[in-house]
Amino acid sequence: MSRRLSPVIPGFGLTLGYTLLYLSLVVLIPLATMFVFAARLTWHDFWAIITDARVLAALRLSFSTALFAAVINGVIGTLLAWVLVRYSFPGRKIIEAMIDLPFALPTAVAGIALTALYAPTGWVGQFATSLGFKIAYTPLGITLALTFVTLPFVVRTVQPVLADFPREVEEAAACLGAKPWQVFRHVLAPALLPAWLTGFALAFARGVGEYGSVIFIAGNMPMKTEILPLLIMVKLEQFNYPGATSIGVLMLVVSFILLLLINLLQRRIQTP
Repeated sequence: MSRRLSPVIPGFGLTLGYTLLYLSLVVLIPLATMFVFAARLTWHDFWAIITDARVLAALRLSFSTALFAAVINGVIGTLLAWVLVRYSFPGRKIIEAMIDLPFALPTAVAGIALTALYAPTGWVGQFATSLGFKIAYTPLGITLALTFVTLPFVVRTVQPVLADFPREVEEAAACLGAKPWQVFRHVLAPALLPAWLTGFALAFARGVGEYGSVIFIAGNMPMKTEILPLLIMVKLEQFNYPGATSIGVLMLVVSFILLLLINLLQRRIQTP
């Protein structure tokens, strides 16, 4: 008779209970409280708040800049992951540390540094001004700030998958006559796509809710460079708690729908 080994951690029932309790205290209860508070408003009042022109402008700006930043990092982050995995060169460890820097650096410090660099009088901003366009205090500046803070999500998601991918599969495809682009398209891309989508979703989610690194470089002009998290802070400073809660609910619902679609796409790709 075989001996049954005891599990390293408690059984399914206990671990699931701890998991649900933790998620409820940290995630579900705070979010549910926000919905309960917003439910005190009538539908007419709630609709009037979330369809205000200033709110819709901030919504478009927040989600569009976060989307562009996630797409940019989807390309650049994949290239960085490729270089770090496939090549050995002097200074590789330094680049590894620099990629993780946005995780450790306070977002306010990043915002101040980027503003000083891209402002009209900054090292880079003065050249842009001489060419007739601005970087700081525009949606372009917001996108650059979000690109900075969300870069590690794509790199650290794609890098381990690329490191574990067997090189023999690529070599076999090349021996069968596949060209480099065909190897990437038919061999590497299908294996990397689920991880890439995960990194893209994480970068997008972080970009939508980013506050500290954006407020300095955005200029915070209503209807132009005012992001949705800043508008929520403005409502709170005005003691307009129903307005802040309604905007928060709108932001949560839109983010959840977009992330759900990304996850469904990822699951469909992974399903054989």
